[in-house]
Amino acid sequence: MFKDLVRSNLRRVLIGEKYIALQQKIPVLEKSFQKMEELGIYLHIPFCEQICPYCPYNKEIYDTDLARKYTNAIKREINLYTDLIGIKPVTSFYIGGGTPTTMLYSGLEEILEHVYKRFNMRCDIHLESHPNHLSSDNLNTIISMGIDHLSIGVEALQDRHLKTLKRPYIAEEVRAAVERAVSKDFKCVNADVIFALPDQTYDEVEEVGHTLVEMAVDQVSAYPLFVFPYTQMGRTLKEKNYKISSIFKRRKMLRILERIFYGAGFRRTSVWAFTRPGVPKYCSVTVPLYVGLGASGGSYLKDVFYLNTFRVAEYINALEEGRMPIALSMDLSENMQMAGWLYWRIYETRFAKKDFMKRFGRDFNIIYGRHLTLLSLLGFLKDKNIEDQIVLSDKGTYWLHVLEDMFSIDYISKLWGDSKQFPWPTKVIL
Repeated sequence: MFKDLVRSNLRRVLIGEKYIALQQKIPVLEKSFQKMEELGIYLHIPFCEQICPYCPYNKEIYDTDLARKYTNAIKREINLYTDLIGIKPVTSFYIGGGTPTTMLYSGLEEILEHVYKRFNMRCDIHLESHPNHLSSDNLNTIISMGIDHLSIGVEALQDRHLKTLKRPYIAEEVRAAVERAVSKDFKCVNADVIFALPDQTYDEVEEVGHTLVEMAVDQVSAYPLFVFPYTQMGRTLKEKNYKISSIFKRRKMLRILERIFYGAGFRRTSVWAFTRPGVPKYCSVTVPLYVGLGASGGSYLKDVFYLNTFRVAEYINALEEGRMPIALSMDLSENMQMAGWLYWRIYETRFAKKDFMKRFGRDFNIIYGRHLTLLSLLGFLKDKNIEDQIVLSDKGTYWLHVLEDMFSIDYISKLWGDSKQFPWPTKVIL
């Protein structure tokens, strides 16, 4: 009840809407692309060798024949965007999943070649990976494909927690995989880890932090465990008697990691990410404008958001018939666009007011100045913000994200939950 009240009031204050609705509608994209000077690309690989019980993302069990059909479908979708994007520079390219490395030898290289053939690529490639796929030979193959930013789904570094998460390796094996990756010539190796696991102790969190520093990873993305109702873990929450940590316990665990990473010279580069100095950050979700390719790929343009069908078979069929695989879309009012921009800048923990002016032609202080005053009084902003720069304190970073999650977890659960159940939903109200 309290969360619903907070969500409704924030929605009213920030976007002036009672609710957000996505509908089964193919948007007119030509004008939207004309308004863009550059963009990012997200490529979704929806295959995994097993389904992890906590994972909320769109995925299916890997099948070689299906991967071949999916490769051809992705290439068809790329072709549909070729004229729309034209020569606009693509300034970020992120490949997520699922598990993208399931397709190392069954289509991924072919997809990348087609992307570079069709688009004006002006960026590095960021790729998610599974520890079990990171043999020395596979790492060499990944590098040969032009991928220079690698993220590894470590998730935990103690065997009992790996067992809870049903990860198919032990701590010794995942440490070896990370060390192999770090020894290769990547610009950035990121390790994803989850904290606030069931019955996890503060000492275990400290051990994880020190181990990651000792393994010389370039970046750590440390997330608390979030349980989504449509996942296996969400469905069996009561049956398995999982005890999800309180926001206060999560905050204390994050403080432990902050102390360790700051002490090792890392800088904070997002709510959950810490990066070594001099290393370009591994970045996934903070690109302002992007096109999503693949099943469940989401696209965020200046004035529209749309989402592809989640079902791999339906995605393939649509493209074989020459149709865009878009399942849902939503026109974005200026208030929605500004609120979305602010959401992701808060996620990055710092931003320049001039970038808001460049994007919207509006004075940031006029739109959000009164909110900044409140955040400053609460200690959520660093004291030494220069005139144009806004930098969140560690306290502000955490608590503002807790507030954001009142929206995002609920919205994701509804939107992704419905989209996983229905390949072509008529309408989804958030």
